[in-house]
Amino acid sequence: MKLRNSGLSLMFFAPAGLFMMIFLLYPMLLLVRDSFYRIDILDPMSKEFVGLANYIEALSSNRFLQSAFNTVIYIVTAVGIEFILGLILALLLSTAFRGSQFIRTLLLSPLMIAPLVSGLIWKFMLNDQFGIINWVLYKLRIISDPHQIMWLSDPSLALISTIIADVWLTTPFMMLVLLAGIQGIPKTMYESAQIDGASKWQTFKYVTFPSLIPVATVALLIRIIDAARTFDIVWVLTQGGPGFSSEVLSTYMYKVLTRYGQAGEASAMAVIFIIILLTISSFFIVKVMSPNQNKA
Repeated sequence: MKLRNSGLSLMFFAPAGLFMMIFLLYPMLLLVRDSFYRIDILDPMSKEFVGLANYIEALSSNRFLQSAFNTVIYIVTAVGIEFILGLILALLLSTAFRGSQFIRTLLLSPLMIAPLVSGLIWKFMLNDQFGIINWVLYKLRIISDPHQIMWLSDPSLALISTIIADVWLTTPFMMLVLLAGIQGIPKTMYESAQIDGASKWQTFKYVTFPSLIPVATVALLIRIIDAARTFDIVWVLTQGGPGFSSEVLSTYMYKVLTRYGQAGEASAMAVIFIIILLTISSFFIVKVMSPNQNKA
């Protein structure tokens, strides 16, 4: 019976395993292999083995380090704001007030828009010549000239502009996950807190938030990885400019491969990037999620 069940499990797992082998592991092995070669993109068959030279060149490149720094700022700022806003919205919608269903549907609408389309929308809205953002700020008398703030052409604002677009697009995801976590908390815990005379803040601090940690950890991990590999929004809005002020790792690797034709160096950067993401994921799983699972 056990052998039969094992064979049945293997049969169901085989298609997914084959898919992973073909579309994940094999390209990954090719990526690692190419990272040790100097490859001319116009003549991919002419390869020159250079060992770790691509990795050394990438890690010693000021532009790569600047892109990595911008990526960290992008992740910390965007995901942090999304988590705070998502938590606030989830707490408000969990009270099930009149019209909450309509508001929930309205807030989820950005999730139905592709990142590329979202980037185009915000590119028009943030335009310093005819964008609605500057027009609203001007009408509210926050700025004195409707062309005063150059969101996409000012090096100090370009990265912030991409973060604004990302926050608008993905805050609904964070809200939805946290709302599901709040609704999954047993009502008996709130009843016990109410009997003990706990205030709303104490109930949130000692009941809601601790119960949300496993769900919030998963949501944060997904969003950190997603924000780290963001490409569409940044490329549509600024293409990493002006200069390199909003360059992130994904856009820089794309330029290294397609514009500069350095497939080997781009592969080395991608491997470094994957290692960083795997390290972050492992930290969340081992250090954050495991203690919560043990407590449960």
